[in-house]
Amino acid sequence: MLKDIEHLIRLAVVIAIALVAFVILRAAVVPRSFGEYGHYRGAAIDEIVSRPIAFAGHETCEGCHTDVVDQKKLGKHVVVACEACHGAQAKHADDPGSVQPAKLDTAVVCVRCHEANAAKPKNFPQVATADHSGGIACDTCHQPHRPRIETAKIDAGKTDSAKTEGRK
Repeated sequence: MLKDIEHLIRLAVVIAIALVAFVILRAAVVPRSFGEYGHYRGAAIDEIVSRPIAFAGHETCEGCHTDVVDQKKLGKHVVVACEACHGAQAKHADDPGSVQPAKLDTAVVCVRCHEANAAKPKNFPQVATADHSGGIACDTCHQPHRPRIETAKIDAGKTDSAKTEGRK
C-alpha cells in the first residue's frame, strides 16, 4: 500500500505545479480590469472613448447631401446608413473642402450585400455578379442610392430602330 501512496503523492505534486503555473500565467496574461463589469475588461471603455471619432453618422451626411437623401427616399436604400457603403467619413464631415472621399468601386461595394447567397432571405435583391454584369461596375446601369432600373428611362434612351428591333 505504500507504493500506491507514492504514486498519489507524485500525482498531487504534478497537479499542484500545474495549478501554480496556471495561476501565474493567468496573472501575466489577463488584464487587471477584467471582470469589473461582468465578463469584460473595464479599461476597454476608457480605451474606446480615447480613440478619435471615425464615423460622422448619417444625419451629418444628410445635412449637406440633400440631393442624395431625395434619391434614397425613392428607393429601398433609404434604410442603409451612408457610411455602410462609403466608410467612416468624420474627417470629411469636419473639413469637406479638403478631405474628399474616394470614388467607390461599385463592382466591389455593392456585392458585399447583394451577391447571391442561399443564406439570405429570398425577397432580398441578389445577383450572381459573374453572370449579371461580367465585372462591369454596378453604377454603369444602376444609380447606387436608388438602384432599381426604371424601364421607362431605358426605353426613352433607345432609338426608334432599337425599339422596333426589341419587339421582333
